[in-house]
Amino acid sequence: MNEPVPEPYDLTGLVDMHIHSAPDVQPRYADDIEIVRQARQAGLRAVLLKSHVTLTSDRAVIAEKAVGEIQVFGGLALNDPVGGLNPAAVEAALRMGAKEIWMPTRSAAHMHRQEGKPGGITLMADLAAPGEPSPLRPEVYEIIDLIAAADAILATGHVSPAESVALANCARQRGVRKILVTHPEAAFIRMPAELQASLARAGVFFERCYVDTTPFMDSAVTLAEIAEMIRRIGVGSTVLSTDFGQAGNASPVEGMRAYLAGLSAEGFRPQEIQRMAGENPADLLGL
Repeated sequence: MNEPVPEPYDLTGLVDMHIHSAPDVQPRYADDIEIVRQARQAGLRAVLLKSHVTLTSDRAVIAEKAVGEIQVFGGLALNDPVGGLNPAAVEAALRMGAKEIWMPTRSAAHMHRQEGKPGGITLMADLAAPGEPSPLRPEVYEIIDLIAAADAILATGHVSPAESVALANCARQRGVRKILVTHPEAAFIRMPAELQASLARAGVFFERCYVDTTPFMDSAVTLAEIAEMIRRIGVGSTVLSTDFGQAGNASPVEGMRAYLAGLSAEGFRPQEIQRMAGENPADLLGL
């Protein structure tokens, strides 16, 4: 007797805050408009488009207008193509509606070290006295203040756990309300649970991405490990995103369905999944 085929997980009213789309410098699953069209058809309330090399808030406006009946947002990742830690680029992005500013991702010094490459961008200034913690670079303070004034989301990108902690602590002190640690489970970050717990107590959110469980990531974390970290750190501080859009991978919609079905099988209740994939991201986006 054939086993019944499970119904696709219902995405109505949910949000995916981390989708890569074309045009891009590398092949993507689909372009902005097709990604948004599929998301709307699946019932998603909103999506946020991300690029490692360019602003996406302008593209989001066009995609939302072209598709309709779904909200589309974008942001800016502070990598080399936009001048790195560039306050002028951040100011322009925020004025164009950017909802999220990521610290360096592929240009991060931490990322370069993980890949065995020299150089890269660090958030820390080399001005500390012996035995004292290093302060942030002056331009990071400028960027933090711009994000605070716009009430936008400050995301940690691919910087080191130590940099993320220094950034989050400073940002909270300077008035940033929305701080999001970018895929803390990723093999190239692996933020320790005790650091996550400390940041969660300060109101920081954690974006746990489904792509980190797939073969597209080296040394992928398991879904069970993500589930255990959520239990340890909390549903209230978790945002569930796909980080999908890779050419050859499933669609972001299919990825989100698989992710939520997997967490449901791990024992999370529908209201907990609604909190992590609906309410928490909506609050960050001001919906």
